[in-house]
Amino acid sequence: MSTYTQILYQLVFCTKYRNPILLKPYRENLYACMSQIINNKLCFSYEIGGIEDHLHFIFSLHPSIALADLVKSIKLGSANYIKEKNLFPDFEGWQTGYAAFTYSFSAKDNLITYVKNQEQHHQSQNSTDELKELLKEFEIAYDERYFI
Repeated sequence: MSTYTQILYQLVFCTKYRNPILLKPYRENLYACMSQIINNKLCFSYEIGGIEDHLHFIFSLHPSIALADLVKSIKLGSANYIKEKNLFPDFEGWQTGYAAFTYSFSAKDNLITYVKNQEQHHQSQNSTDELKELLKEFEIAYDERYFI
């Protein structure tokens, strides 16, 4: 028998110190780079979006790929791309950690819409409160010290 899976993730990570440096005109270039990294790892990128200080990813994880390895590849590859292209001159790197949540595949369309509407969403909620809300929804304990 072959291996069949459908593992849908939402991944969230921030710029180092949550610095608001991901300027809108260049984000699409960054998303394209990150999507290519995800797809090159045998995973499938559905949507990437965010605002100046953090990003959201909706993707399917291939069963042969460890989530931590994929995140490491995305962060390293995109940091190199940002520096090489000088996309965001004040970019110091990504925060060390990340948040990842699994969903039923039936949630995919709503998740994509949510990620596409990040700018609208953050007119009424800051990124720290958004992440805390997600962590509470998924009953994940967290330490306030790591929100800086």
